[in-house]
Amino acid sequence: MTLLWIAFAILLLPALWLLAAPLRRSRALHDAQRDFEANDRSAEQNVAIYHRRLASLEAALERGDIDQGRFEEDRLELDRSLLDDTESLKRSPLKGSATGRLAVPVMMVAVVVASVLWYQREGAEGDLTLLAVQQDVMSQPDASMEVMIERLEEQAARQPDNPNVWMSLFPLYRDAGRGDQAIHALERLIEIEGRIAPLLGQLAQIKFFVANRQLTGEVQALVDETLALDSSQPTVLGVLGIEAFDRGNYEAAIDHWRRAIAGMDDPASGEALREGIRVAQQRMGVAPDAQDPVAAEGPGIHVRVSLDDDLVGRLDDDAAVFVVARDMEGELPPLAVARLSLADLPTELVLDDSRSMSPEASLSQVNEARLMVRVSSSGDATPRAGDLFGDREGVAVGSVDGDPVEVVIDRVFE
Repeated sequence: MTLLWIAFAILLLPALWLLAAPLRRSRALHDAQRDFEANDRSAEQNVAIYHRRLASLEAALERGDIDQGRFEEDRLELDRSLLDDTESLKRSPLKGSATGRLAVPVMMVAVVVASVLWYQREGAEGDLTLLAVQQDVMSQPDASMEVMIERLEEQAARQPDNPNVWMSLFPLYRDAGRGDQAIHALERLIEIEGRIAPLLGQLAQIKFFVANRQLTGEVQALVDETLALDSSQPTVLGVLGIEAFDRGNYEAAIDHWRRAIAGMDDPASGEALREGIRVAQQRMGVAPDAQDPVAAEGPGIHVRVSLDDDLVGRLDDDAAVFVVARDMEGELPPLAVARLSLADLPTELVLDDSRSMSPEASLSQVNEARLMVRVSSSGDATPRAGDLFGDREGVAVGSVDGDPVEVVIDRVFE
């Protein structure tokens, strides 16, 4: 926090320097104005011009060019013109250079106070404190979940209206098996953020598990409210899939989980649901590796993945294999993702909308895709040196009947 206020002060310095500029220039401006007024001869010049014009009028009258009436009119106009010119030259007395100096420091103090008050109202001081607490706990050698919960509960007492405090507490309570406290934290978060679909979905999920995986009336009401806001909300669809699976309705479970995967952006959660789909297929007597092309969700790509003979034995059989379909321009998130193990190769699979990572990006949106296959011994989705790699450009997206598209893993990622 000390560094924050130092940075805040540094940002204010240029503004205060600009506000103090009039004080630095006041003496020079005062002297320049005083010299200008002392040497100003505008009034004398106007009077001289008046006398020349008046002399010209008198000469015209003597020559008979104008009569007495015209002379009087022109002289009156000339008098008025002189009065107007001299009136505009009248100045107030020049004040001293120190006049009004107090207004500048008052304004500087007002800027500082207003900035501090605005930051305390609109800034993220509470979030920075929360981050400092989390980093402090993680840096301790005896750091534990209970210590983190205790420290965050202190922040919840100090910052009861900070949604990030409750957002941090909720998963800790949930993972620690403290369901009632997790529900309280999530309900407090919903009070602050509003009844939005993702939060309601999580509340339905935690209440579902606290009720021993029973779709109680309260849980059903939350499910209905969530789906009314977002019919493709993945957390709620995942809950409905689990409930259907527990009842032995595997077809409904697979349908709910496929719809949930299409709206997820978490690869780990998506893979967990895919594993659930494979188990449900096995219980239905359907071979998971032989997905029925007719059951594909929308247009897709039938893929056969194999490993080049020269790379056999380079990585362990349990190394993760990521099969990814992307748009040709590379502007969208992955259109479809599947995860296998090296021991599964060679194998065939279907990429379709059920394997999409985001509702904003799916195979049905494009006519062609680029297939990329990567083998990672670490299981990390981020490429690393030593990973094995293969790809195929310009693969048509459409019917998955017929022969598969062949992708060979034949290169080492440098």
